[in-house]
Amino acid sequence: MQSTLRRAGGFAVVGTLALAAPVLKAATFAPFVAIALLAAFVVTDGPLFEVFARPGDHQDGRLNGLAGFALAAAGLAILVVAVDMPVSLFVAAVLVLSYGNLGKQCVAAVSDDPFLGTSGFVVGGFLGGVLGQVGVATATTLPTAYPLFVFLASAGAIVAALFREMLFERDDPLVMLSTGLLLWSFDALSGAIGTVEIAAALALTVAFGLVSYVLKAASVSGMLSGVLLSLLVTVFGGFGWFAVLMSFFAIGALSTKFRYDEKLDRGVAEDNDGARGTRNVFGNAAVALASVIGFAASAHTAVDGMLFQYAFAGSMAAALSDTLSSEIGGLYDNPRLITTLERVDPGTDGGVTWQGELAGLVGSAIVAAIAAFLLSGVTGLLGGAVVLLGGLAGMTVDSFLGATVEGARIGNEAVNFSATLVGAAISTGAAFVLF
Repeated sequence: MQSTLRRAGGFAVVGTLALAAPVLKAATFAPFVAIALLAAFVVTDGPLFEVFARPGDHQDGRLNGLAGFALAAAGLAILVVAVDMPVSLFVAAVLVLSYGNLGKQCVAAVSDDPFLGTSGFVVGGFLGGVLGQVGVATATTLPTAYPLFVFLASAGAIVAALFREMLFERDDPLVMLSTGLLLWSFDALSGAIGTVEIAAALALTVAFGLVSYVLKAASVSGMLSGVLLSLLVTVFGGFGWFAVLMSFFAIGALSTKFRYDEKLDRGVAEDNDGARGTRNVFGNAAVALASVIGFAASAHTAVDGMLFQYAFAGSMAAALSDTLSSEIGGLYDNPRLITTLERVDPGTDGGVTWQGELAGLVGSAIVAAIAAFLLSGVTGLLGGAVVLLGGLAGMTVDSFLGATVEGARIGNEAVNFSATLVGAAISTGAAFVLF
């Protein structure tokens, strides 16, 4: 355990070299290239080798992990010069990963709880990201925009933690590069962010993460996915968007836990005690994420942002409608296949019951009502009806795909994505025609 903590500390020291970027400017990549060469060809044994060596490095006789880490940092540094990537984001990406890994290993020294370890990564990465951006602003003439720094550091830490959860330790270079490019995108989409706004957004997303963990509604990676979605939706869309998103996550999670033992006996329960993973989260919410990013981008284009609000609400209505239809309908006997109306066993893909259809209608109506009250572009009863229509269409498509292609050709997550995409398309198309 001490060796992994010592190694994480060594990588953090190397990552801290990124703070020299405002001084080195175009030569920022040079120290990282030098470290990569030393790691690959010069430092092959001895105390320094032991500090940075990962298990496979001893067999190869070179510091592969350190070389890859340094080359990834050098690659990001070259982007600063070649395509004008903001230097503050380069520094933030390197320090998010460096100090995130250090934070995780500090927690691992005293606890093997995966949630606490991930929390240590996020906290360490967040602090590294904030301090990196502040350091660059202090050393240059760049403005010190603390709310923006906090948002980017938070998003970067969560993104990096999610990738680290899904990938292996040797994939740190990929994590660093991906985090840097995503931070660049988030920065380009961000408008003016106020102190109260970012504080409230962080409070809501942290609370969501804690509740998901306590109720065991999601795996660690699923929790990170939901937290990232919540943060981006709140910052790019607003608190009304967050309320719509939470209507799906909260009601959907409760419906999954509802009479879970009975569903387990009937063979219709979700795996892993109902805890949602990353694939499930993004299968249901990828369209919603694309919609909120499109809404943020619409401020820089001639596209009407209202359409993205209907796409977002329609996709979430479809997601909740389908979830309630499955979770409630699975408790009743005599389902019928949606394509032929023949009786099938409970849990059969594409099998529906009238109780499940009614529950799906209620779920779609809940999202439609919240959207009509809280989203500025979704106005009045007609706007709510458009969202309701999208939700019901998505639920129906999900059942149809379940009866025809799910299992043999595509998986459940792909079906969920298709259903939410249809919900978004129907709502957006109707809104375009009617408004």
